[in-house]
Amino acid sequence: MSSPIRYLSPTALWHHFADLNAVPRASKKEERVIQFAIDFGNSLGLETIKDHVGNVIIRKPATPGMEDRKPIVMQSHLDMVHQKNGDTIFDFDTQGIDMYIDGDWVKARGTTLGADNGIGVATIMAILASTTIEHPALEALFTIDEETGMTGAMGLQGGMLHGEILLNLDTEEDDEIDIGCAGGLDVTAVRNYETETLENSEYIGLQINVKGLKGGHSGVEIHLGRGNANKILNRLLYGQEGNDLRLTSFEGGSLRNAIPRESTALVAVTQSKKAELLTSLNQRANDIKKEFVSVESNLLIEINDVDTPSSVLTMKDQKHILNAIYGAHNGVFRMSPDIADLVEASNNVAKVDIKNSQAKILCLTRSSVESSKLDVAQSLKSVFELAGFDVTFSGDYPGWTPNVNSPILKVLTDLYEKMHGAKASVVACHAGLECGILGRNYPDMDMISYGPTIKGAHSPDERVNIASVEKFWDFTLEILKNVPLKV
Repeated sequence: MSSPIRYLSPTALWHHFADLNAVPRASKKEERVIQFAIDFGNSLGLETIKDHVGNVIIRKPATPGMEDRKPIVMQSHLDMVHQKNGDTIFDFDTQGIDMYIDGDWVKARGTTLGADNGIGVATIMAILASTTIEHPALEALFTIDEETGMTGAMGLQGGMLHGEILLNLDTEEDDEIDIGCAGGLDVTAVRNYETETLENSEYIGLQINVKGLKGGHSGVEIHLGRGNANKILNRLLYGQEGNDLRLTSFEGGSLRNAIPRESTALVAVTQSKKAELLTSLNQRANDIKKEFVSVESNLLIEINDVDTPSSVLTMKDQKHILNAIYGAHNGVFRMSPDIADLVEASNNVAKVDIKNSQAKILCLTRSSVESSKLDVAQSLKSVFELAGFDVTFSGDYPGWTPNVNSPILKVLTDLYEKMHGAKASVVACHAGLECGILGRNYPDMDMISYGPTIKGAHSPDERVNIASVEKFWDFTLEILKNVPLKV
């Protein structure tokens, strides 16, 4: 139940987070949460606008004595990643998130929590509703569809916002201040394949499952070496034709920005070759588990007898498709030569869907450098096209170029050191933030991003640190009081 969450400190923030998490809000299914935001703004008697793509803007005048400060925009996205464990019974279309407190953390039972970016949304709501918090003229910008295309930020037209400073509340380490991020590009590979009927009555069916992986955010956590369920399953299947393995279907992963945690394949094998195939599969499974033991201690590979499938891919198509998945780069592609420990470019083989005579593979390529983003995408395209796939690029969005001379950056770094007696880390991240996109129509807006500590985003392990939320809240209130004067 969410009720204990409401009594955490700061209560105003957690109260609004609980309200928000009662509203289903998957990316591209945001109608209810958009209306929730509109109703909230109207209930406060504040100017509330929905733009042509569904973003919600709520304007609140400066509190007395703060009229001479630069107007600000506080921005977070309304949508959340909907992921659940395979054995969790939950309907994201109808149910609110089932939250609970576990020691120092708030978590959800078997699903994503929505702290990304719900804590940011709730923070802004608490400030809008307050009658005591000091702040300059404020525009709350609640964008849509950040997690699956950033179409809200892309669709926001110039001239809608009047603020001079943007506070993006969407990063996930409370000792970091973010001044840059990676751009992204969706790579989609599709091809049809032929099937044939299994005429040999000796064939039997097997289901191979890969599960128990941590998954996570395909930008923030791509460098941690976690297992990709699609790549692991493909590795098990690859080159097994000599053991009479015939592929019927292969399904794994869901969203492009989530490292796939589970994947499953249905195959056929002759009874005479079953023992050899199982020996090979188990040997490969053991090797993979040893490789990942330090990062994926819960990796589980299951092989179960099932009914014999009625048809399989032709051997030619099976080889081509499995070759393509094997050859598709997954993980870090290049580290930045300019910024220590920053991933410059990466790719996530996010979803594989092979069934009903069509193979479809979805990837998300990221880079803070436009040319290397294209390089990764072209390398994927070349591999897939060799295997007969049609490849399309879509959803291209730019990175956010760091500005080390940002005036609001100095405000935040000075405040952080004053409040905590230590310097904040000024970083660029490999995740996608909306700042780069918003900057295209608002090139003169001074932008910064920060947030509380959130772990496991985009996976059912997502959790937010309770003390960190209070630290983030206190920091935000100090920022609002110290926004620079108008020039």
